[in-house]
Amino acid sequence: MAETFRVITPGVLTTIQDLGREGYGQYGIPVSGAMDRFSFKAANMLVGNDPGAAGLEITLYRLKLEVLRTVHIAVTGGDMNPVLDGESIPMWQTIKLPAGSTLLFKDIRNGARAYLAVEGGIDSAVMLGSRSTCRKALLGKALGKGDVVRVFPEKRTFRLQRVPEAYIPHISKEREIRVVMGPQEDHFTKQGIDTFLGNPYTITSQSDRQGYRLQGPQIEHLSGADIISDAILPGSIQVPGNGQPIVMMMDAQTTGGYTKIATVISADLNILAQMLPGRRLRFRKITIQEAHSIFRNEAARWRRLEEELILL
Repeated sequence: MAETFRVITPGVLTTIQDLGREGYGQYGIPVSGAMDRFSFKAANMLVGNDPGAAGLEITLYRLKLEVLRTVHIAVTGGDMNPVLDGESIPMWQTIKLPAGSTLLFKDIRNGARAYLAVEGGIDSAVMLGSRSTCRKALLGKALGKGDVVRVFPEKRTFRLQRVPEAYIPHISKEREIRVVMGPQEDHFTKQGIDTFLGNPYTITSQSDRQGYRLQGPQIEHLSGADIISDAILPGSIQVPGNGQPIVMMMDAQTTGGYTKIATVISADLNILAQMLPGRRLRFRKITIQEAHSIFRNEAARWRRLEEELILL
């Protein structure tokens, strides 16, 4: 495996991620993986990798890398102002990095997380079937100063290309998030449900890859917030006794004892992944049938993207 990057400064939080580890929830192991899965897979597509090849998730900014060999990359997701030897480089397209150059994610322009994919995919330890970092489960660690990132040989030749503008997600300060109600919807009063669906909530600073704590009007329970612990998946929305919702994210624990009022659909978890503390969101109820339709439409849209990449 080829030494490709040396970490000069690791930034706020930079981790190796793939699409996560499935099948270990019964042992208390979170799914983990990239928070914004659309952006992550798009980056891999641009450098000819399989969608789940390991890459870097760059939270916020100030990651600085020394490029040890000439290589192709793609940067997608939130705009952390990537610059190569002091010059801005475009996102959502294939970029060639020459050996000896320096890549810096300078500051936040928009979003919360950027993704860097490199041709061949990043080589790191496989733990329970995945290279994803989950610090709370002691599976991997964040990149540190002086770390060397190694990369597999590229699997196939690929063309330099970019994502059409129509497919690049729009990141805004306030978004509507679609949810399917349940599984403990009946543990809330009608007023509580109306409050949840009818008011904005703000992402607080007590938010991370495990979950987003929100602040807004108190959601009223019917008879208390506690239940016998049951399953939690990314997207579950717990409401503890203070009536303030918590949206569980990719590093969410696998069980919990607070009532869950609703679940965020998978497409909108990508949106949440790019929202910083202080941003506001509103929840909109949809049916399971509508959620399935959105899922199918997203899959079809992904297939169209593969066919409509623009050659450089």
